[in-house]
Amino acid sequence: MSLKKVLLAATVLALPVAAQAQPVNGLYIAGGAGANYRFTSTATDSGVTAKAKTTDVGALGLASIGWGFGNGLRAELEGNFRSNDVKRIVVGPLTSTQQGGYLRTYGAMINAFYDINLGGPVTPYVGAGVGYGWNDWNRVRGSVTSGANSATATVNSVGGALAYQGIVGVSYSLASMVPGLSLTAEARYYGTMEPSLHGVATARVNGVTSSATGSIKPSNDNVSGLIGFRYAFGAPAPMAPAAAPAPAPAAAPGVARTYLVFFDWDRADLTARAREIIKEAATNAQRANVTRIEVAGHADRSGDAAYNQRLSQRRAEAVAAQLVRDGVARGAISVQAFGESRPLVPTADNVREPQNRRVEIVLR
Repeated sequence: MSLKKVLLAATVLALPVAAQAQPVNGLYIAGGAGANYRFTSTATDSGVTAKAKTTDVGALGLASIGWGFGNGLRAELEGNFRSNDVKRIVVGPLTSTQQGGYLRTYGAMINAFYDINLGGPVTPYVGAGVGYGWNDWNRVRGSVTSGANSATATVNSVGGALAYQGIVGVSYSLASMVPGLSLTAEARYYGTMEPSLHGVATARVNGVTSSATGSIKPSNDNVSGLIGFRYAFGAPAPMAPAAAPAPAPAAAPGVARTYLVFFDWDRADLTARAREIIKEAATNAQRANVTRIEVAGHADRSGDAAYNQRLSQRRAEAVAAQLVRDGVARGAISVQAFGESRPLVPTADNVREPQNRRVEIVLR
């Protein structure tokens, strides 16, 4: 099964279709960095509860590669890393007077997103993900001392577990500077199931030293905020403002200069009525000694923009081919395709409008 199909399946399972969207279409990459807050990690072993309190904030970084399906849905593969210093360790009733180490989490996720179309450069989105995360307790150590007696607990272990996350974010299009580039800001909740880690406890009481090894299963819950960028490959450059059309020359008596050929939804084949109109245009072009004929294809806003661009091109080519069959020289015909960018009747996205499914023939 291809990567695209795997990502599409993950998207459909994770998120329902909920709203109109500003579509990302095709392959994209993304990355971000920010601050991470890890809640107190609590672990219980043999009835004794141990807590590791991290610093208030730590570091977060991630990178991903994904696919946009052109309808607001996206899916991606993500790699991530989080790190927090240890601030305080509590074992039973005792609070450690000396501590150190790091609590780190890194892993891989499959995420699904839905972009919410607001019709402008700002696009909110929501997402969810599942994957696998490794909890790395790196030289985590806490000790207490009372006179000649002391106790030390050390965990230097890595354990993996199922990971999950929820995401809310917003993107801002920078396509005016770089087509396909967006600035992103996100808030995330990330957690894992409890991994099994190994630790060592050493105690010195009345001059006698003893030690023991065991395993703990700590909790892992994080909230984070980050800033990043997303780049969609193959995004079209922003369309330049349309130039004012050149005035058509004065028409010969009884000769129309502009003709409209309409199409059924999602079709580029010519109806009988369309052929009649094209025939009339070809005949009048010969009567008026026209030297140039402009053929422009259009589509309505149902479906994604890239598909509609190709559909309008096929419609324009079909009309141009019929003009040639009706006696017009191919060299006198110029063909353009505008997709959904120049509607005859303005509509919202994903609206089927018959008058926008057209080809315009202009005799110059």
